[in-house]
Amino acid sequence: MLPRLILASTSPQRRRLLAEAGYPFVVEPPHPAAECGVCSRETPAELALRMAYQKAADVAPRVSEGLVVACDTVVECAAQKLGKAESREHAAWMLGLLSGREHYAHRGLCLWRRPAGEPRTRLATTTLRMDPLSAREIEEYLDTGLWEGKAGAFGYQDRVGWLRIVEGSESNVIGLPLELLAEMLAEEKGEDASPFRPRP
Repeated sequence: MLPRLILASTSPQRRRLLAEAGYPFVVEPPHPAAECGVCSRETPAELALRMAYQKAADVAPRVSEGLVVACDTVVECAAQKLGKAESREHAAWMLGLLSGREHYAHRGLCLWRRPAGEPRTRLATTTLRMDPLSAREIEEYLDTGLWEGKAGAFGYQDRVGWLRIVEGSESNVIGLPLELLAEMLAEEKGEDASPFRPRP
């Protein structure tokens, strides 16, 4: 049996994905400082992995028993690393960069068993393409406020219809790579990894 899952996040998307997949869990959010520290020498994938580890490392000391689950997303487009937008103007720039381009959603996933256990971190990457956007479409989307708190200033789950998945996991884009999580949980139990299947 797996220990209880402790989700190191306040993301409603991650909570929803875990609940819909049938995983019992509790939420223990990391401190805001755990989400800081961009290094210019890191690749987008390296940054996503490190940030996932930092969140898990922040929460783990507060957990007496269980399996900490932490993740972080970095969007890569035109050799640029896109995290969460710092302002409306920053979000507009990000959307302009993504407009009409193929890009990548890198999500680092870290599992850390407590009280004994080593952190394990893996990466899931999804390739997407965004439709060309007009200045009016960008402004109208920014008016909704949905861009706030999202890597790349846009959420696939917003269902606006601008994004197409070229290759990879849909759940990874929304908030949590469920296929990768299922593999890592199977490894925790010493089982062969099997494809993730949501509960009926």
